[in-house]
Amino acid sequence: MKTIINTILLMGLLGLFAGVSAAPFDGEKVLLCATQIVNQCDEGLDCTEVYPASANIPDFIIVDAANKSISEIDFKNVTTVERIEHLDGKLVLQGADDGFKDVRDGIAWTMTINEDSGKMILSATGDGFVMVVFGACAVK
Repeated sequence: MKTIINTILLMGLLGLFAGVSAAPFDGEKVLLCATQIVNQCDEGLDCTEVYPASANIPDFIIVDAANKSISEIDFKNVTTVERIEHLDGKLVLQGADDGFKDVRDGIAWTMTINEDSGKMILSATGDGFVMVVFGACAVK
């Protein structure tokens, strides 16, 4: 009887450890990310901190790594994630967007999310500018 109880306790402990082995922000679940600080750097000028809205960046972003998509909270604009990597405790997502038709406004972007804390950094580069967005994510 004592052996059975010890086996059950051991299995329970292993189950607990198995449940916490995955980082909470590893891309397995849909994330809701809040944009907090935006720095915009234009070629030949200093970088300036701007409000997300003034840079056409939504206050909240939904990250669905499993379906390789990033969208606004209302799903009006959806961006395809072209590459996903796990690197040094970070979920790394990358892609490129053409922007508006017949306008030379395409960008390449990289988003990193710390798999333990949910801290997020998004950088986007285009012709003569770069934007760096700092924020934080929560499991949706």
